[in-house]
Amino acid sequence: MSDSPVTAVDLNQDTDVLVHDSHNVDPNKPLVEIRDLAIGFTTQGGVVEALKGVSFDIFPGETVAIVGESGSGKSTTAHGIINLLPENGKITGGSVKFEGKDLAHAKKSELYKVRGRDIGFVPQDPMSNLNPVWSVGFQVREAVKANGLATNKKDVNARAIEVLKEAGLADAERRMAQYPHQFSGGMRQRVLIGIGLAANPKLLIADEPTSALDVTVQRVILDHLEALTRERNTALLLITHDLGLAAERATKLIVMYQGKIVEAGPSLKILQDPQHPYTKRLIASAPSLASQRISGTHVDHVGGEEAGIDVADLAAKHERAKANQAATPVVEVKDLTKIYSIRKGNFKSEPLRAVDNISFKIPKGSTLALVGESGSGKTTAAKMVLGLEKPTSGDIFLDGTNLAGASRSELFKVRRKMQPVFQDPYGSLDPQRSIGAIIGEPLKVHKVGDNASRDARIKELLDQVSLPTAVAKRYPNELSGGQRQRVAIARALALKPEIVVLDEAVSALDVLVQAQILQLLADLQSDLDLTYLFITHDLAVVRVVADEIAVMEQGKIVESGTADEIFSNAQTEYTQKLLEAIPGAGIEWGDV
Repeated sequence: MSDSPVTAVDLNQDTDVLVHDSHNVDPNKPLVEIRDLAIGFTTQGGVVEALKGVSFDIFPGETVAIVGESGSGKSTTAHGIINLLPENGKITGGSVKFEGKDLAHAKKSELYKVRGRDIGFVPQDPMSNLNPVWSVGFQVREAVKANGLATNKKDVNARAIEVLKEAGLADAERRMAQYPHQFSGGMRQRVLIGIGLAANPKLLIADEPTSALDVTVQRVILDHLEALTRERNTALLLITHDLGLAAERATKLIVMYQGKIVEAGPSLKILQDPQHPYTKRLIASAPSLASQRISGTHVDHVGGEEAGIDVADLAAKHERAKANQAATPVVEVKDLTKIYSIRKGNFKSEPLRAVDNISFKIPKGSTLALVGESGSGKTTAAKMVLGLEKPTSGDIFLDGTNLAGASRSELFKVRRKMQPVFQDPYGSLDPQRSIGAIIGEPLKVHKVGDNASRDARIKELLDQVSLPTAVAKRYPNELSGGQRQRVAIARALALKPEIVVLDEAVSALDVLVQAQILQLLADLQSDLDLTYLFITHDLAVVRVVADEIAVMEQGKIVESGTADEIFSNAQTEYTQKLLEAIPGAGIEWGDV
């Protein structure tokens, strides 16, 4: 693979940029000029180069997206522009000129004047970037004061309310008194976007602004962000690992790999005719509506460097779907309902139907995907299948045994047959235990074998998920996100279950690692005849993993069928809305 850097990228070629005069800037002159930017991080092993001579321009009013896998340097580039790096990070070379001023070597006092006022920033995770003990209003008022948008208390409060209204939050006055935990993910992200745009900046940097949101909320947020930046002629630098989103939203695309720019230019041109091998790998790995169901390949992927999605033969896929429909279900859910009692004012409570009378079947060796927006009830349904929540009514049959009224001892025995893999590979693994201990824990809890046989099983499981045996002695913080998710899968397989419940198991992973994990799941399903219940809001992923799909809205299953039926001929308006909201759904991707 060529590693020659792309230098002095002129991203304004072949593109029309809508420019207003709200910022009184020259549309033909770069707003930001980055030249040979190098950033290093001091570690125990010495200085690690994170950026190696990055160069590109951003012009007034245009949207530029930086894409690449985790560790490629895209977020480091964003933080480097405003010199907002961790304590161990330092700009070691190059320049970042904003309106002719070099921010890379500016004094702190000069940077304070630019940050927030001229360059806004929207961070990735709204829950960790909004203080949970302060009201939303207090945090917005602090931003207003810090940016010098108002001085007296009355004006500060008025501007803060205006900021929330501009961000698209209804009833902004009442929302000011609420706390972040009382907001949905989309509402919290709107607050951060409002703060980022509060001072009408000339450049807004958005670092994975919608990665934690479902597709319909994501679309609303991005539409609003696009409208606000267009109105104000604000340039937008979008950091994302979602190629579909980048293609749909950005005029220009920068592809980063190992701290360097390997390809840059107009978005559609790159996605339809990629030149660099790494860009081709990214596009080949990205699931889309044009993808087909992947199949097990039985290929050794140790290290995971070159794993990608193998497309199953269409005829074989249709035959498998027919066989699945005729097979005896290993899981059958009948009329399942879960009602929560939600406390309101004056100690009154109201019933909330999280899951409302749903039914589905999963034939052995197949994958059923439960899809829907946040709050649709899909995760609650999965928890009831796993026995982590008790149903209000209805039945859950596993190999003919009803779990709905099962005792704790009966559920304990059942859990040997059914295991979960959760969304967050960072939060679901105990940081104080070794990988070997984590994988072997289910064996110990269920008193399977002695120490020697457990150690042998742990080695076997590491081999099954394509991790070297030496990983057993390491700890979660020493592994990448993709490696951690492989460990979570190995732990789920320890007891040789028949069913694996995957709750957003790949949503936190970048596109290349996601492709590797999806292929691994397909290989394991083929090798071990596993049955999957796959919970996700990402319909592009569903396209490549599911045999059957059940679409949930407000606790109900509103549509179900084979993957081909749902994607080619969705019947309900809600399902059609979900499909239309997938980033890049209408774009013709390049043949790689």
